[in-house]
Amino acid sequence: MLHYIFQRLLLLIPTFLGVTLVGFLVMRLAPGDPAELRAAGGLGGARESTISRNKQSTVDEAMAQLKNLFTLSFGESFKDNQSVWGKIAERLPVTVKLNFWSILVVYLVAIPLGIYSATHPNSFGDQITTLTAFVLFAVPLVWAATMAVVFICGGDFYYLFPPAGLESLDFSEKWSFGKKFTDHAWHLFLPVVLLSYDGFAGMSRYMRASMLEVLRQDYVQVARAKGLQENIVIFKHVLRNSLIPQVTILASILPGLIGGSIIIETIFSIPGLGQLGYESVLARDYPTVLALFTVSAILTLLGILISDLLLSVVDPRIVFGRRQQ
Repeated sequence: MLHYIFQRLLLLIPTFLGVTLVGFLVMRLAPGDPAELRAAGGLGGARESTISRNKQSTVDEAMAQLKNLFTLSFGESFKDNQSVWGKIAERLPVTVKLNFWSILVVYLVAIPLGIYSATHPNSFGDQITTLTAFVLFAVPLVWAATMAVVFICGGDFYYLFPPAGLESLDFSEKWSFGKKFTDHAWHLFLPVVLLSYDGFAGMSRYMRASMLEVLRQDYVQVARAKGLQENIVIFKHVLRNSLIPQVTILASILPGLIGGSIIIETIFSIPGLGQLGYESVLARDYPTVLALFTVSAILTLLGILISDLLLSVVDPRIVFGRRQQ
């Protein structure tokens, strides 16, 4: 196992460098020039000379960024001259918290729904869950978040959830733990649900299909023929083998949630990496955008590695490392 982990960590290095290099080139090919944004306040010839001078400095900064790409040193932000890593470190816990609860909700909702649909195929409940899953899977996140703000966040109808932030305006450190927890839960509930509904809708369908396939296997029929209770057959023999595809899908859920957090954090004014990335793109803040792209690449690669390692937990037949001769 340790030998396999070491090999995978070595493979992450060229993959990471290739991904970040492509991201750097894509950002440089995008329309818009930070030099023009910096000199937007100039007039006449002074403005033209400022643009020319800033364009040369932008070229120099681009070369410096390409050099710093391999050392993970992104310097200062174009927007406010603050340390890029300092800004990311300040907002990273917010995005991690949001995505942690979202992944937890995805699996806590999707796996029971998938089990129910697989054990009651073509029933009324199965048809309802299937229809609901396809509807949720088709609803755009931007539209759903906007409608939530309008209808249940004090827009034009009801005020059931706060429309912005992670804590109330009168939040105080002197509050009791229970009051702090309730306030945070009230602010996090709607963003977490909106960020995860797409994931558990699709995951429940994958779980259903996987369980239906396992239920047709011969060893399941043998277990039933031995007289084992149906609950033991489902949860001991079927469920564990059905979880293998769900663990693999974890590698694709994590980057999807990071992308969705950009929408959620922007609409609900949550000070996380998503909101920072949106603001940085509008300002053509290349160092910050590149650093955020790098963090996303690292999280994605780590998600793939973790999902591979969890496969050995779900299925003991999977052995990592060199084969024994």
